[in-house]
Amino acid sequence: MNSLVTTKEMFERAYREHFAVGAFNFNHMELIQAIVGAAAETRSPVILQASSFTAKYSDLGYFVAIAEYAAEKAKVPVALHLDHGEDLETVKKFISAGFTSVMIDGSHLPYDENIAVTKEVCDYSHERGVVVEGELGTISGIEDSIGSEIGLYTDPEQAADFVARTGVDSLAVAIGTSHGAYKFKPGQDPKLRLDLLDRIESLLPGLPIVLHGASSVDQRDVEIINTYGGKIDSAIGIPPEMLREAAKKAVCKVNVDTDLRLAMTGAVREVLCKEPGVIDTRKYIGAGRERVKERIIDKMEKILLSAGRY
Repeated sequence: MNSLVTTKEMFERAYREHFAVGAFNFNHMELIQAIVGAAAETRSPVILQASSFTAKYSDLGYFVAIAEYAAEKAKVPVALHLDHGEDLETVKKFISAGFTSVMIDGSHLPYDENIAVTKEVCDYSHERGVVVEGELGTISGIEDSIGSEIGLYTDPEQAADFVARTGVDSLAVAIGTSHGAYKFKPGQDPKLRLDLLDRIESLLPGLPIVLHGASSVDQRDVEIINTYGGKIDSAIGIPPEMLREAAKKAVCKVNVDTDLRLAMTGAVREVLCKEPGVIDTRKYIGAGRERVKERIIDKMEKILLSAGRY
């Protein structure tokens, strides 16, 4: 394999073989290296994803070139995905840059408006060989200004109507996940509505389902950050065993961002605190890259069940 691919084939295989593909957010080269390096080592398919905020951080051309090189070197399926596209103009920008997959997020809009904008994006993207993810339901939590203070579960019957009227290739649903590090209040019991997932699958057999806000908030990284001068209080994530059960069902894509931020931040803080005289940026950024890679490998092997598929 020598180029980026769409998610179509990897999702078909994930659905058929009961595993999920990890979709990991990036905003600099070291994260791309960690993500694709973990995929290559575990022989897993993987999705590199970026939001419009990433494009504001750096020119998309840099990221596409790095992603293409990483995919060629890794020799496993690598897709490049727009996460939470706001409108058709944003989608056009990312497709033009070389992204092979896009998400249009109209979940905050009235239902008919969500259908209209999603169908518009599907029509444009499909003509160009790009696959589309839509969203129905509202996922609580805020990250990169994305999300909502209040979650709203996806209605299975409405989901079936939404897919039929838009033509989306995959659907992000709200069944209990949440954006950010502070997904739940202290004492609150994190729980995925797997019964809703089963109902959605029964109405939409074969359709890849996507989970946003699916970081587990690894307490090892929370402890490291707090030990070395940080302050992350009461951060709680989605239990790994629940994500693993979802991956065995219709969930073919699991989004992870917060866990990468925690791993990178903890490793950088640890190096700078233990070696206060270090000024070689490669030393602490490199440590962050390796920590992120370790955490992703762990997810691919134990949660996503994607290891060894390619």
